[in-house]
Amino acid sequence: MHMADALLSPAVGGTMWAGSLGVIVYCAKKLSGKMDEKMIPLMGVLGAFIFAGQMINFTIPGTGSSGHIGGGMLLAILLGPYAAFLVIASVLVVQALFFADGGLLALGANIWNLGIYPAFIGYPLIYRALVKKSSNTKAITIASIISVIISLQLGAFSVVLETKLSGITELPFSTFLIMMQPIHLAIGLIEGIVTAGIILYVRSLRPDIVDNLEVVKNTYSAGSLKKVLIIMSLLAIITGGAFSWFASTNPDGLEWSIEKIYGKPEVPERGNPVTENLSKIQEKTAILPDYTFPSKGEEQEKSPSWPAVDTGTTVSGIIGGIMVLALVIVFGMGIRIMNRNRAKT
Repeated sequence: MHMADALLSPAVGGTMWAGSLGVIVYCAKKLSGKMDEKMIPLMGVLGAFIFAGQMINFTIPGTGSSGHIGGGMLLAILLGPYAAFLVIASVLVVQALFFADGGLLALGANIWNLGIYPAFIGYPLIYRALVKKSSNTKAITIASIISVIISLQLGAFSVVLETKLSGITELPFSTFLIMMQPIHLAIGLIEGIVTAGIILYVRSLRPDIVDNLEVVKNTYSAGSLKKVLIIMSLLAIITGGAFSWFASTNPDGLEWSIEKIYGKPEVPERGNPVTENLSKIQEKTAILPDYTFPSKGEEQEKSPSWPAVDTGTTVSGIIGGIMVLALVIVFGMGIRIMNRNRAKT
């Protein structure tokens, strides 16, 4: 559900940028003075895992479409909403800048659509309410699935609304909405099941991480996080480095919806100075566009193969995970500096 710049006007894209930046600052302030420093490596490792997980599109049977996990709900359950939003923002920044996944103008909208709803609606209003009285396996599974589905439905609706407000495409609002919502319902169901499975596994290792329902997850019990960090790190490496070869070659839910209406999975960009300049910047920063090595010279397009065993994909999965880890650590260090400055005053 990564929007391209062709769907957004500069006014709408700029507004979403402002909104997402405002929430990032808000989250950093909420964590300031409250965050356990042991959270920083956990945030980084989980961010690397989400980056790798988003590389794997799974087929939606009978549709010709595919989807991938958003990861926002998983992060919110394990980290709390504020840290989760910072991590998902880090993932999307790395994807847009270094892998050309989602446009730079659309980056603010993508952060909002994939981060706001799971962190500030799905987790506090749905997940916590459903597991508050009974945090058993059944309750966690049901809560995970329902909260993921609702969050993804809201995100899909926002994509349609932002496109409509931009007014630069020929995608009819009602038809686009009819295409987007059902396909993302199916994607949300699968992501919800995956989320529940991971949450229950982490809970078997460290129950305090999952069972702590405080809005700001600022403390953990004395047990070591080492095992969780090692396992999630290995999963991130294996997922991005090898499992990504088996990603579905079908268009994702957004591309599929556009193709059903427009006949192609992408709409042409309407040239304007803002998008043109941002495209030039992205061309320079995207070291591994589309998660593979840039092609040299003019090569004839080939039908995508499956599995796509590609060294470029493996390198992208590993390098991207490291980049996300580094960016999250920078966020964490910034928050830690804010904590120290606050302690001095």
